[in-house]
Amino acid sequence: MRVAITQAKGQLTELVRRAEAGEEVVLTRHGQPAVKLVPAAAKPTREERAAALDRIWKAAAKRKKDGGPSAARSQDYLYDEYGLPK
Repeated sequence: MRVAITQAKGQLTELVRRAEAGEEVVLTRHGQPAVKLVPAAAKPTREERAAALDRIWKAAAKRKKDGGPSAARSQDYLYDEYGLPK
C-alpha cells in the first residue's frame, strides 16, 4: 500500500495497524517512496522458537566434556571404606 505523507497524517493509527499485521505500507513524497513502515519486533512462531531451543541444546551438548571423575566421586580419598573421614 502506498500513501502520500500528507494523507498519512490523518490515518497514521490505521497504517500502523496494517503494518503490524504484515501489510507493506510505504509513505511517499511527491510520488516517490520515502518511508516504509515495518513492525518493530516480529514475534517468533512456535516452530522458530523450537528450532532455536534445539540449536541451543545441541551447542550445549557439544561443549559438555566426557570422561574424568564425577563430582560425586572426586573426594573419595578423604573417606575410608565405611564413609567416615580418615
